Amino acid sequence: MAVRGRRTRAHAVGAAPAAGRLRHRLRDRPRDGRLRNTSYAGHLRTYAGAVRRRLHEGQLGPAPALLALGVTWMVFQSLNDNFLSPRNLSVLSVDIVGTGMIAVGIVFVLLIGEIDLSVGSLAGLSGALFAALNVNLGMPEWLAVIIAVLSGAAAGAVQGFSFAKIGVPAFVVTLAGLLAWNGLMLYLLGTESSINFSEDGLVAKLTSRYFDSAVVTYGLAALGTAAYLLVSFHDRRRRSVAGMPYRPVGEIWARTVLLAVVAFATVYMLGRFEGLPLALLIFLGVVVVSDLCLRRTPYGRQVLALGGGEEAARRAGVDVARVRISVFMVSGTLAAVGGLFVASRLTSASQVPGSGMLLISAIAAAIIGGTSLFGGRGSTWSALVGVLIIQSIASGMALLGVEPPVQFMITGGVLFAAVVFDSLARRAAQSRWRA
Repeated sequence: MAVRGRRTRAHAVGAAPAAGRLRHRLRDRPRDGRLRNTSYAGHLRTYAGAVRRRLHEGQLGPAPALLALGVTWMVFQSLNDNFLSPRNLSVLSVDIVGTGMIAVGIVFVLLIGEIDLSVGSLAGLSGALFAALNVNLGMPEWLAVIIAVLSGAAAGAVQGFSFAKIGVPAFVVTLAGLLAWNGLMLYLLGTESSINFSEDGLVAKLTSRYFDSAVVTYGLAALGTAAYLLVSFHDRRRRSVAGMPYRPVGEIWARTVLLAVVAFATVYMLGRFEGLPLALLIFLGVVVVSDLCLRRTPYGRQVLALGGGEEAARRAGVDVARVRISVFMVSGTLAAVGGLFVASRLTSASQVPGSGMLLISAIAAAIIGGTSLFGGRGSTWSALVGVLIIQSIASGMALLGVEPPVQFMITGGVLFAAVVFDSLARRAAQSRWRA
């Protein structure tokens, strides 16, 4: 018995360090049950493995779109030296805003696997309603702007309710909206088909106001870069405490340096012409806020969950009808805002937004930028990259004197390639899941 007692005590003495090591290992174990690499080299190996897995699954995010944008710029610059001139880049930075705003709203709808065909007509209706209220009825501009934006939200709510509660397919209800809102726009414009408004007013200044002070422009670039750095380190610390994979410090600094280069180069180039456009700043603000909404709020996670599968989202407690109505409201609201920017660029409300090209360009921008047609994958940054590609092609071909029919064919080819890539990526992900 004494021997047994000594063996028990010896085991107990050796058990304390072992228990400590076990607790240490358990602290390094994330929720998925795998031990976490605590060294910097381990982080790099984990990150490299994640990249290889994403390549194998075809989930490359915005990388293909960014590569396409770079190739587009190099080709057009080699054909015409004026393509990357400060003047052309300044014009491009303003031209993308109207379509880009609508594309951001389209991203929300695409993330749940649906489509909104009414955004072009809603954009035209917004501009026409603003001009009719302000010019024809003498309403103050700020009030006319609010009513125009609220009209887009209300139209989106009607379409979302018809889809989510009544069961009308989204394709059908938004196609009906395309016709109805376009008819209302034509009614408001009257027989002259356009209404001109003041070039010095609130709406006109949305696309005519520039910041040319170096202190302001470079200060904004520095502020944006610093904000990204702080948010990245905060996210890293939060994920580390939760036992989730997080980015290495080196990667965060590399991304920050890249962002700083892009931001300061953009400010420098635009400053050589008229300065930093107010329209571009507003657009970037909308992209950032909507991206944070999708990635960092319960509502955004519900949107992504619904795109991953309706039944699974419902079992997880997502109010499917409410989310569906809300995304169509977001789409309608941003379509109205985009319509005001288009009207601001023209300083008039006309039939141009409702012609159909604005709708096609906005949907193409969202898809080309990397948002999946099948739902559950994409971000609002894809709208920015996609609209840059679309507008860069249009700008470059205009400089080369290419006729509009050829422009349409090239844009259609780019869109077709993006859809094919999206379909192949989805098939690759399904094959890997089945395996």
